[in-house]
Amino acid sequence: MNRFAVIGGGIVGIAVARALALRGLGEVTVFEKEARLAAHQTGHNSGVVHAGLYYRPGSLKAQLCAEGRQRIRDYCLEKSLPYREVGKLVVAVDEADLPALVDIESRSLASGVPGLARIDDPAKLREIEPHVAGVAAVHSPHTAVVDYAAITEAMAQDVRASGGTILLGQEVTGLRMEGARVRVQTAVSEQVFDHVIACAGLQSDVVARLAGADPSPKILPFRGEYWELSPKRNHLVNGMIYPVPDPAFPFLGVHFTRGVYDDVHVGPNAVPALAREGYSWGKVSVRDTLESLRWPGALPLAKRYWKMGLDSVGESLLKPVYFSRARRFIPELKPSDLTAKTAAGVRAQAWGRDGSLLDDFAVDQNGPVTLLRNAPSPAATSSLAIADYLIDNYLT
Repeated sequence: MNRFAVIGGGIVGIAVARALALRGLGEVTVFEKEARLAAHQTGHNSGVVHAGLYYRPGSLKAQLCAEGRQRIRDYCLEKSLPYREVGKLVVAVDEADLPALVDIESRSLASGVPGLARIDDPAKLREIEPHVAGVAAVHSPHTAVVDYAAITEAMAQDVRASGGTILLGQEVTGLRMEGARVRVQTAVSEQVFDHVIACAGLQSDVVARLAGADPSPKILPFRGEYWELSPKRNHLVNGMIYPVPDPAFPFLGVHFTRGVYDDVHVGPNAVPALAREGYSWGKVSVRDTLESLRWPGALPLAKRYWKMGLDSVGESLLKPVYFSRARRFIPELKPSDLTAKTAAGVRAQAWGRDGSLLDDFAVDQNGPVTLLRNAPSPAATSSLAIADYLIDNYLT
C-alpha cells in the first residue's frame, strides 16, 4: 500500500488528504506545524466563495474556481454548514472605471460565471445595494460566504473517518530522498513515504527548498487588514461591494463583505508584511524581510509598484486614508462607522526572479514530491477541485 504525506493543514492540504483517503489510494498522514488546523490563510480570509469574475479564461484559477464553487456549496449542504449566497456587486464609481469593468464582464462571461448581469442604471444598482454610489456595475448573484475553518474541520473528520492521520504541532524540518521514496523529518519523528504533497501556503518555498526544488517562485507575504463596520450601520451593506480592480495591480482594493455570521467588514487592503506570518506591523522577522530584499526580483518589483505600495502603507497606518477609499462606494459612511481593525490575513503571493507576481496556481514536481507553489485566492473556493487536480495529474 502506498504511503502519502501531506504537508500543510489548511483547507487545501486537508482537501488533498481527504480525496486521497476517500479514493482509497493508500495510507494518508497530514503534518501541520501549528496546534490547530486552518491557522493561517484558511482561517484569516473573508470567507468568500468566489464565482470566478477575475480570472483569465482557460487558466487553472478559472477552471478550478468554477468547479470548486459548486463542490464547496454541495459539501456545505451535505454537512449542514452555513452557506449564504449574498451576491457581489463590482462597482464602477465613475466613467474612468468603465473600461476595466468591461474587461471583468468579458472575463466572467467567458468563464461561465453563473447569473452574471451588467447594470448601467444607477437606480438599478441601488435596488441591490441601496447605499452604493456608482455609474455601472456587474452583479454576481451567486457569490457566497462560508466559514472556511469550519469546512476544514469537517473535512478533517472525513480524513480521520477514512483511516487517515492528522499530526498537529509537527513542523516538517527535513525531506530526504531515499531512492523513489521520501523521508519526512520533524522534531519528534521520522517516517518514510512513497509520495509527499506539499500544500504549505506561506511556507511553500521553504518546503520546496527542503525538497531540493528550484527556489523560484518565492513567497512574498502581503498582509490584508480588515476594519469592522459598526453593527448599528450594518444596514449599509446587503452583500458584497467590490471596486473594479486596477489591471496594473494584482490586488482588489478595499471592499465591503457581509460575512456568513452577518458581520460586515471593510477590507482587506494589501501591504507588504514584515514576516511570513506577520498579522500586524509589530510582527517582524528579520530573516523573512532580508530574504525578500535579497531576492533578485525585489528591485524590479519595487520599480513597478512603489507608488501603489506607498499608498497601501498609508491606508494601513492612517485611518482617514483607509476611510476615504471606502467612502467612495458608500457616501453615507462616517469615520466612526469603522470601529476597529478586527482581523488581518497574510496572502502567500509567489513571485519570480524577474519581480513578476504569479497570476495562476502553480505546481512543481520533484521526484516523489509534489509542490503546490502558488495558491492564493481563490484557493479556498477551489480546494476540493485542486485536490482532484493534483491527484489526477501528479499522483496517479
